[in-house]
Amino acid sequence: MQSGPEDIAAAVTQLRSGGLVAFPTETVYGLGALALDAHAVAEVFRAKGRPATNPLIVHVVDDAMAQRVCAEWPGVATKLAAEFWPGPLTLVLPKAADLPSIVTANGPTVAVRAPSHPLTLALLEALGEPLVGPSANRSGRVSPTCAAHVRESFPDDTVLILDGGPCVGGIESTVVDLTCEPLCVLRPGLISAAQIAAAIGRDVVSGEPRSDTTDTPTRAPARSPGHIGTHYAPVALARLVDSAELDRALRTLSKDEHAAVLTAQAARVQPPHRAIEMPRDARAYAARLYAALREADALDPSIVLIERPWPNETPTAPPTAPPTAPPTAPPTGVWAAVADRLTRATAQTP
Repeated sequence: MQSGPEDIAAAVTQLRSGGLVAFPTETVYGLGALALDAHAVAEVFRAKGRPATNPLIVHVVDDAMAQRVCAEWPGVATKLAAEFWPGPLTLVLPKAADLPSIVTANGPTVAVRAPSHPLTLALLEALGEPLVGPSANRSGRVSPTCAAHVRESFPDDTVLILDGGPCVGGIESTVVDLTCEPLCVLRPGLISAAQIAAAIGRDVVSGEPRSDTTDTPTRAPARSPGHIGTHYAPVALARLVDSAELDRALRTLSKDEHAAVLTAQAARVQPPHRAIEMPRDARAYAARLYAALREADALDPSIVLIERPWPNETPTAPPTAPPTAPPTAPPTGVWAAVADRLTRATAQTP
């Protein structure tokens, strides 16, 4: 049963007392605390086991609330908020002086967005204050896309969970840094760099060097969440394979081993292995991904094999080219965001 007005009122009380509330968004469920309460924010880090160098996104109801946590609000921020908010776009801007430094991992910038979910927008309206909201799961593991996933990570009653049904987007928001020139997408998501560029009439580039996989207090703070090398990972070892490699990967397993296979071609997978059928459309795949990884873990597999889902975008070689395969072009659009999540989810595999 989904949450209603009484649950929102209880959530407001919990938050104002310094407690934690899990809330739904169009991307994934977030673990919320008052952004201006350093002690409450510290509890989010503790509950998740999150490295102190990994900053949090601040969730707001609109650009007016966003400006309370930002030292500057340039015209480009107004344009992007008008075009994409509420929605899966996070803006990185200089932080306000009174925003606790724990929110930004002691960095000079803050990441802020307005989520597109009526339940959480109603919560923010009733609360009247911004909330931090990293994904409501243990750090590094698969993000939650329904209330039941949140309860798996936080089985006691210390976290009040607002149930808003399944998340329609399924992967985390796009993060764009507005403090550099050209503007830079730090984390890909459902809104592409090309869409952002079209909205503002300016160049937008992608990419920031990925952090290593070791979380230590000496690492420099990231400007955006989602930059730990191993992230979004199932408990079981996971491996990303091309379609042509899938049969061979299954044959290499011993008779005592079995795989859970995320694939659009379920008929290729025979017992003792188990197929988890995936959509061929990029947005549908993104919405299904995290739930599928959790289903794979529930099968207690020896390994999770993930058939590379994005289309083969290998450019055609000219007739005069040497007889070697040309490099595969990188995925684009939503597939680029899916590729980012799958690359990190499988980074623990030797």
